[in-house]
Amino acid sequence: MNADRKELIANVRAAGVVGAGGAGFPTHVKLAGSVDTIILNGAECEPLLAVDVQLLELQAETLVETLGEVVEILGAKAGVITIKAKHQLAIEALKQALVGKANLRLHPLEDFYPVGDEQVLVYEVLGRTVPEGGIPPDVGGMVINVETLLNVAKAQRGQPVTATYVTIAGAVSRPLTLEVPVGTPISVLLDLAGGPTVPHYRVIEGGPMTGELISQPAIDSHIAAAKKTTTGVIVLPADHWLVSQPGLNLGIILQRAQSACCQCRICTDLCPRHLLGHDLNPHLILNALNHGQASNPDAYTQAFLCSDCGVCELYACPVELSPRRVYQAIKLELTRQGLKNPHRRKVTPKVAWVGRHIPISSLISRLGLEKYDHPAPLSKVEFSLRQVAIALQQHIGVSARALVKAGDKVEIGQIIATPPPDKLGAVLHASISGRIKEVTEAMVVIAGE
Repeated sequence: MNADRKELIANVRAAGVVGAGGAGFPTHVKLAGSVDTIILNGAECEPLLAVDVQLLELQAETLVETLGEVVEILGAKAGVITIKAKHQLAIEALKQALVGKANLRLHPLEDFYPVGDEQVLVYEVLGRTVPEGGIPPDVGGMVINVETLLNVAKAQRGQPVTATYVTIAGAVSRPLTLEVPVGTPISVLLDLAGGPTVPHYRVIEGGPMTGELISQPAIDSHIAAAKKTTTGVIVLPADHWLVSQPGLNLGIILQRAQSACCQCRICTDLCPRHLLGHDLNPHLILNALNHGQASNPDAYTQAFLCSDCGVCELYACPVELSPRRVYQAIKLELTRQGLKNPHRRKVTPKVAWVGRHIPISSLISRLGLEKYDHPAPLSKVEFSLRQVAIALQQHIGVSARALVKAGDKVEIGQIIATPPPDKLGAVLHASISGRIKEVTEAMVVIAGE
C-alpha cells in the first residue's frame, strides 16, 4: 500500500467517515480495496429525497476534484459520476467541472427504482453483475455516495464528520434540505421545515421505501436524532398506509399471506435482485411458509439475497403482502443460529431486466405521495441547538465506546467515542461545543453552550 493511500485511509478513519447514503459502512475500510472503477452514486432513487442531486450541482468542482484524487491514489483506471438524466442543472455544473479530466466521465441514468442500489448501479454503468452474496469490488467496482465523497474531501483537510445533509419533506409547511449537526433532534428538523401540516402525523427517517418508522415518544423526547446516515425525514399523516404497513406485526403479516397469497409471482417478477439473475423468489417464501415446506431450505436461505428494497411489499403485491418483512425475520433467525449465506453463484441478468424497471413517477403514485412531491431546496437556516443526541451505533460494525462522561466540556470536532481496537466501526465527534449532559449505552447527549 503506497504512502498516499495510507494517508488517505488514515485521514478518513480519523474523520469518522461512513457511507452517508446507506447503512453506514466505514469508508476507510472500503478505500483499502483494489478496483479499476470508482462510481460516484448520485442516483438518489428514493422518492422525495434531494440531498445528492443538490450537492452535485452546488459542490460539483469539489466532488470532481476529490473523485479524481481518490481514483489516482487508489490506482483505479477511471471514475464515473452517475446522476439521473432529468437533473440538467447539476449535469451542466458537472460537465464544466469535468473539463480536462481524462479519467473521469459522466453517466446519466434513467429515472427508475432502485437504480441507486449498488449492484444495480454497477450493472447499469459497467455491465457487470455482482455475484450472489457479493459486493461491487468483486467485479472491480467501488461505489461511493455523494455526501460520503464530500466528507472524504473534508477529511483530507483534517475536518471530521460533525454534520449531515437532510431533506425534510412530506406533510410539512416548507420542504427543504439542510446541513445540520449530527445528533440534531428530529423534532427540531420538523420545526425548521415549518412544522407538520396535519394534526396527527408520523415520521420516517430515510426514504419512503427503505426508511425506518420512528416512534412518536422518541421524537417527542428528542431521543430520535439525525445520524451520519440520515438523508431524509419524511412526515406523513398517521393514517397513511406507509405508516400502517411497517406497524404490522409478523403474525398478522403471515396470516394475511396464508389467506391472500395466490402465487401470482408479481413480487418475484419485479424483484430487482431476481431480475439481475439472483436465485431470489419472494413468492416462493410465502408459499413455503403457507404450506410448511421445511424440506425446501433454499426457499428460506434465499433471504440472505434480499436487499430490503421494498419493491415486493410496497409496489408489486396487489394485496399489500410483505415478503420483505418475512425475509427480514428469517435472516435474523438464520443469523442467530450461526448460519451463513450459502448462495454464491455467478449470475446473468434476465432478459426482462430493462422492461421491468419501475419509473419513479409510477412509484410515487403507488405510494400515495403525489401531493408531497415538491422541491426541497438546499437552504441555509440560522438556528441554535439546546442539545444533540449522538448515537453510538450509526454505522455497520460494533458500537463506538464513549470516551467522555457527564459534566465534561467538549469542543466541536472533539473525539467523543471510538470503536474497540481491531473491530469494524467508526469514530464519533462532538457536533457542537458544550457539556456532556448524559452518556448511555446507546448515545452521548451534549448540551449546547
